[in-house]
Order: sequence, then structure tokens, then C-alpha cells
Amino acid sequence: MKTLAEIFEHTLHDIYYAENAIVKALPKVASAVKDAKLKKAVEEHLEETKGQIKTLDQVFKSLSLKPKAEKCDAIEGLLKEADGLLEDASGTALNAGLLAAAQAVEHYEIARYGSLREWAKTLGHDQAHKLLSEILDQEKAANNKLTNIAVESVNKP
Repeated sequence: MKTLAEIFEHTLHDIYYAENAIVKALPKVASAVKDAKLKKAVEEHLEETKGQIKTLDQVFKSLSLKPKAEKCDAIEGLLKEADGLLEDASGTALNAGLLAAAQAVEHYEIARYGSLREWAKTLGHDQAHKLLSEILDQEKAANNKLTNIAVESVNKP
């Protein structure tokens, strides 16, 4: 990759992979958590993530690109960490650990969508910029919701 347009396209394929991997991972997380608020948030985010994939399809269409997933090592690592918690943790530690793992995923997505949004703006892709801004706002809201759940119910001794 040598141009901003190339890194933009590559990163779109990367986040497309990530969102699809998250959709596959979230049902297992939702079934493992015991905190009702956290379970509900995970289930709601699963549906929101499915919608984000559809929005990414619109981004690709607006750019005359085919939606394609390129393996994202970062999300693979974050999801592997969550799998480790599913195997090794229980009780309050499991809830707190999975919430922290979910926030790590959100932070990754916020970073990616923030970059993608600004690159779209710089490259003059107005429709992509608008759509990526919508997803970024959703990711920030999901992260804030997780923070509130951590403070209100999960992060208790």
C-alpha cells in the first residue's frame, strides 16, 4: 500500500472481517455472562453489529467496491483473549473480564472507524464519511453503555 486510498480500502476490508467475526463471537459471550444488564447489552450489540455490517455494505457500494473480508489479526487476538476468559474465569470475574474484553473490542472499533471516517472525508467520499460517522457514533455509545454497566453492577467485589 502506497496511497491513502489503498490503506483506506484495506482497512475497510479489515473492519468488515472484524465485524463479521464479532457477530460469530457474541452469542457465546451472551450465553456465558450472568449479569442481566451485561447480557442484554451484549445481545443488543449483536443486533447492532449486524446492522453495521449492512451499513458497511452500503459504504462499499458507495465506493463501487465489493464487500470483502481481509483477516484482521487484531480482532482475532481480542476474541482469543475473550475465549480464554470463557475457559478460565467464573462468577464475578467472568462478568468483569468479559465486559473488559468487550470494551477492548469497542476501543479497537472506535480507533478504526475514527480513522476510516477521516480518510473518507479527506478522499472526498461524502456518503462513506456519513455512514462511517454513524457507525462510529454507535460504537462510542456501546462503549459508554459498557462503562455504565461496569460502574453500576459488574465491577463489584
